[in-house]
Amino acid sequence: MQKPTIKKIINFPLTKIAAGLAIIFTSGLIGETIRKWLPIATSGFGAINDLLVATIQISLSLAGYIFLFNRYEKRSVTELSESNFISLSLTGLFLGFLIQSFNIFVIYLRGLYEVLGVNPAAFLIPGFITSIVAGFMAELALRGIFFRLIENSLGTFISLIIISLLFGIIHASGKGASFISVWATIAQAGWLTSALFIYSRSLWLPIFFHFAWDFAEPAIFGGINPGISVDKVLLSSSIGGPAWLTGGSAGPGNSLQSAIICSLLAVMFLWLGRKNFKRPFWSG
Repeated sequence: MQKPTIKKIINFPLTKIAAGLAIIFTSGLIGETIRKWLPIATSGFGAINDLLVATIQISLSLAGYIFLFNRYEKRSVTELSESNFISLSLTGLFLGFLIQSFNIFVIYLRGLYEVLGVNPAAFLIPGFITSIVAGFMAELALRGIFFRLIENSLGTFISLIIISLLFGIIHASGKGASFISVWATIAQAGWLTSALFIYSRSLWLPIFFHFAWDFAEPAIFGGINPGISVDKVLLSSSIGGPAWLTGGSAGPGNSLQSAIICSLLAVMFLWLGRKNFKRPFWSG
């Protein structure tokens, strides 16, 4: 009786989630530990150090994820298949840049977005590094581990509700949160990004969507992104006006137009990926 019980505990979804998240956390920790051994971030070493650490963290996260779930679940890790990498990564980049450009364009049409100056292209490097790490590690953790494993057990609809509640509660507790900003966060991080995974059954699409989203908002357009802090941006800009239109202290990604377009796109991708929906374990 003991062996079946141990096997059930090992294969329990929460156990798998804990093991997977431990891999991602450890990868990040190793990268930051190695950073301490690198040359002091002066005389141009800063960006080189950051890029090296980012490469280590992403590589370890990917390798750890593939190794763990290949052995743990005794399957090919198809969600990170190389065969569809180019097409899905480009689609994710396009969607992320498109939505953020749309958000800024709506603000610009109201005369509330002004470009104060254009900086050297090298100013994009810090934002690029920060955003690419966030895209990979966050989506491996959120979509590849948390959402996927819950979906395998409880089904697609319940999993969407759970991850939406998670983002909603976290954002609602933040400073300056409003109904629109919470809706926008749920629509983008809960519905749309999950819908991209459901539609493609690949992590490349949500990873590069997440990267483009985080990269475009602060590093290119000079807007605010609560999760990404960059000192250098391509376009030094001024954004003012009502929070429902500009996102206020949460940035354009939490504006009304962002909430609407992300909600509509989420519905579209869920409909396109409806054949990939999973049923809860009790439905057989």
